[in-house]
Amino acid sequence: MHKSKKESTHIPLFILGGIVLYFLSGIVDELRVYQGASIAVYVIAISSIILLTGYSGQVSLGHGALMAVGAYAAAVLRIEFNVPIILCFVAAVLAAAVGGALLGAAAARLSGPYLAGTTLALAIGLPSLANQFSILGGEQGLAFDVGFPPLALGEEFTQYKWFFWIAALAALISIWSVRNILNSAYGRSWRAGRGNEVAAQLAGINTARSKVLAFTISAGIAGLAGALLAMTIGTVSPSAFPLALSFSLTTGAVLSGITTLGGVIIGAVVLVAIPEIADVVAHRLGSSESVTTNLPGLIVSGLLILTVLFVPNGPVEQHRARKAKHEAAHAGSKKNDKH
Repeated sequence: MHKSKKESTHIPLFILGGIVLYFLSGIVDELRVYQGASIAVYVIAISSIILLTGYSGQVSLGHGALMAVGAYAAAVLRIEFNVPIILCFVAAVLAAAVGGALLGAAAARLSGPYLAGTTLALAIGLPSLANQFSILGGEQGLAFDVGFPPLALGEEFTQYKWFFWIAALAALISIWSVRNILNSAYGRSWRAGRGNEVAAQLAGINTARSKVLAFTISAGIAGLAGALLAMTIGTVSPSAFPLALSFSLTTGAVLSGITTLGGVIIGAVVLVAIPEIADVVAHRLGSSESVTTNLPGLIVSGLLILTVLFVPNGPVEQHRARKAKHEAAHAGSKKNDKH
């Protein structure tokens, strides 16, 4: 009873979030609207890593490749069969989930650096497979057009606002769904297996099946993020899903707090802001083109190191820990005063 009541209190918060996003899209300029759509995409992608790594304890450096699977599935269906866009996004989730299930079956037998190495190889090799199949567009990739916004929204409703609305709605639904999954029996079994796999098995939890399920769900969420990313840039190609994307998502998850969804927006905002910050810094320093190209990666690496050193659990968890410590100290002092 308590659990359902707790979950029901989240629904008004998500509705309120949707209303706030609706009004924000009407008062900011087009660049900020586009950046808002990108933030929503990263929110979804980072939440998939938090589910997999933070809750089930499996490290993936290949989520960029799983995003590519979802993006290509959506684009092929859209181009070849003119499938409605909503079904393209559903197909992106299903295609990536199937890939995640296959990867999860291998992951159930691997752990630590072996699993990380396997997913890293996937991130390197999978996007380049597009060059081997003409239906995937080769190096040039495929165009991915979600169509114009409905006329009912008015003539002033721009394409970027349409992207933002789709991505923001998908992000709200995804975060709500992930939160409910993590609060369910599945989430509890993942946390148990992450904490002590042997103890979890003795408690009757099938940890191998649990790992496969976590990888499947996480991959499906990543596939949706990939299709949405393709929507915002208008194309699907190997260059849109480089190895650097997987590393950036991992950094975003660490910045957010790998064991909590509460700070996911922080990691997403930082990832969207980094290219703009790098461009400003490179321009003021008068750096060469090669420095300008590599600077975002250096910033991402630096942030990852600093976060691990000083805020390993993320700013949200750090704040909660300090608050709990302060409340405990305050309660202890009040108890001593009574005595």
